[in-house]
Amino acid sequence: MKFLYLLVDFFTILVPFLFSFHPKIQFYKTWKEFFIASVSVAFIFIIWDSVFTSLHVWSFNPRYVTGIYFLKLPIEEILFFICIPFSCVFTFFCLDKFYNLAWNDKTERNFVIGFFIVLVSTGLFLGGRLYTSITLITTAFVAVFFKFIFRVKWFGKAISVYAILLVPFLIVNGILTGSGLAEPVVIYNKTEIMNIRLFTIPVEDVFYGLELFLLNLGLYKWLLNIKKVK
Repeated sequence: MKFLYLLVDFFTILVPFLFSFHPKIQFYKTWKEFFIASVSVAFIFIIWDSVFTSLHVWSFNPRYVTGIYFLKLPIEEILFFICIPFSCVFTFFCLDKFYNLAWNDKTERNFVIGFFIVLVSTGLFLGGRLYTSITLITTAFVAVFFKFIFRVKWFGKAISVYAILLVPFLIVNGILTGSGLAEPVVIYNKTEIMNIRLFTIPVEDVFYGLELFLLNLGLYKWLLNIKKVK
């Protein structure tokens, strides 16, 4: 099914796109800031993705993609870096608008310190596994930068929202990693991951997704603050 990955992208973004115009949400009014943030972050992840593809950390099953490639990546993979962040940031926008998900500062600090120690230690210990080590270490530093360098007030909220997002994450990433399919859409090199899986999903994907979410959200929120100042 050549259009499977494309359909995953489409249905991931469909509901958030439609509800962006809801009068109580009006997420569409911040689309400009979102797309500037998303394209900027996507550039980093596309380069990362392309390098890892060249190094055979992962590959893409031609059975499930249209065959249009850029930097050795199927166009569906590039769209992934817009569609997934759109859905995630939209979810944060809505939940933050209607619910109080804030953590106290001490809880955030303790979480980030523990998170950093565990991820960096694991990443260094498994340094021979590229996807594992780079994903865990970079995610740990992103968390520290946002909490202790940029001193954002939304970090705990983002973790709460991401915990909720893990439900659709299991569905979307489950399909891409082979749940219910004869073969996976994204094929991982077993020597470059821990081979610990949530159903069919490499556990590294959880942290990869968190890093993608945090960077998009951080840049989006920064751009909104600039807009308010103006």
